[in-house]
Amino acid sequence: MQMYHELLMDHYHNPRHHGAVAQPSFSTGQYNPSCGDAIALTGIIANGVLTDIAFQGKGCVISQAAASMLCAYAIGKPVTELAELDADFMLKLIGIPLGPTRLRCALLVLYALKQAIGES
Repeated sequence: MQMYHELLMDHYHNPRHHGAVAQPSFSTGQYNPSCGDAIALTGIIANGVLTDIAFQGKGCVISQAAASMLCAYAIGKPVTELAELDADFMLKLIGIPLGPTRLRCALLVLYALKQAIGES
């Protein structure tokens, strides 16, 4: 469990794919009004594959680390594969148990990614 906690904190303090993609094919975001967490995604989908993605956001450790972790995972994956990701996947990716409130924080980036895939 400690290893997962350390990985989560590393992604929070040293986020991967943080920023914005130049000339994105999609730009989307999600906001959680109950806690104020926000995630914005920009990315490029070419030939049915996510070739680049970046995020900007504000919020708790869970929402921001989850965004970093999902972006790192998603690059190079077919959108058909990404469309199948669910809450169970995010829980496995994060590696720590989450209650309902914290699960919403972890899912914010997944909802944004699914919205981007649906619009592309």
